[in-house]
Amino acid sequence: MVVSVRIALAAVALLVAQGVRGQTGSPASCRARPVRLLGAQATFIGQDLRPFAAEYSGPMSLVSHGDRQLSESYGVYGGACMNSRLAAYLDVEMIQGSGISHASGVAAVTNGDALRQGSVDLGHGPYVARLFVRWTLPLSSTTRDTIVEAMDAMPGAVSSRRVEISAGKFAATDIFDLNRYANSTRSQFLDWVLFNNGAWDYAADTRGYSNGIAVAWINPSWALRAGSFQMPTFANGNRFDNDLANARGDNVELTLSAPHDAVIRLLAYGNHGRMGRYAAATAEGARRSTTPNIVADDAPGRTKYGAGANVEVPIADDGSTGVFARVGWNDGRNESFVFTESDRHASGGAQVAGTRWHRAADVFGIAIAADGLSQNHRGYLTAGGSGFLLGDGTLRYGPEVLTELYYSAHVGRFVTVSPDWMRIVRPGYNRDRGPAFVLSGRASIRY
Repeated sequence: MVVSVRIALAAVALLVAQGVRGQTGSPASCRARPVRLLGAQATFIGQDLRPFAAEYSGPMSLVSHGDRQLSESYGVYGGACMNSRLAAYLDVEMIQGSGISHASGVAAVTNGDALRQGSVDLGHGPYVARLFVRWTLPLSSTTRDTIVEAMDAMPGAVSSRRVEISAGKFAATDIFDLNRYANSTRSQFLDWVLFNNGAWDYAADTRGYSNGIAVAWINPSWALRAGSFQMPTFANGNRFDNDLANARGDNVELTLSAPHDAVIRLLAYGNHGRMGRYAAATAEGARRSTTPNIVADDAPGRTKYGAGANVEVPIADDGSTGVFARVGWNDGRNESFVFTESDRHASGGAQVAGTRWHRAADVFGIAIAADGLSQNHRGYLTAGGSGFLLGDGTLRYGPEVLTELYYSAHVGRFVTVSPDWMRIVRPGYNRDRGPAFVLSGRASIRY
């Protein structure tokens, strides 16, 4: 009953928003409409983890007896033109419900809208997801790009050679590691290691946002982006460390245009934070004959660095059909801190538009992702240690492999319905557990 009421309220809000837009007519200039409702959404994701074989379970294992959970997310997204070069954005969201197994026990967490274990202190009410400004400096007047109205994007024409500076509260994933076929849990793949690079431990709070600044130098055939963001005070934490000399995440990404409208993105990152060392924690546990505890070894100024590559290749249907791939690596010496517990990553997949079966707005997606751990990381888990996502009590190591398929069907103008299937081999990198299967259903109302 409560869910039904929320769905009805979300639908009414979107209809009211549509009425507001209808009164203003077609998109006008920034001067005519300086403040805009850029979008709103409500997404409901139900997941059913089927029981699977497990020789043992630990404190942070994926629950082998099965689990069913429903998550709900709501968001309203707005923008304002301060002048022809400066825009401000405000996003308010709310997330209810949980992921299966409290969104723990696997690197390939199955629901990108669900908060991780240990996040119950965040509350269930609305919160400010983004509050930032973006300043644009044109570098040429000869060529123009058209910015389409979207969430966190004010419409208009801008120079194709420009500098953009974004500052405030937003997500590093808004700027880096973008991919048109695998980037949104609310409309594409549900799993974490498919909508972002699993080995990119980007700076963020528990909900995925941070305070920071990003600079982009954009040209028609290439772009260079750099950004620095606050790190939380501890792994999976929601409070930021203000000691920026010892707690921040720095990112640099080069984007290259390739033949046939393909795009290549090359990412490098370095994190500084209050991290523990896997090898030291394991050795201390052995010395004391106790379970190793990575948190007990935490100290400021520890580092993690890594790199990734990201490719998207349109094939047909004006780009609605295409393929993608990502690879990633980090040094894996110090504690996984923010995103997921993965030190090695490779994924690839395809999106196919429904044009061929006379459903042009529909899409089918299929992908596979393989994640792995560094020697130090796997040794820590084998000795019985736990991270913020993993901990089976011991470990017979093997790469974790996810396969996901989904179909997104448009039901009217604003609603999509998506059945989804996942198979996770060696959940938590453990040969003694799994494979696990997850059946999902997603309904999304978007304006």
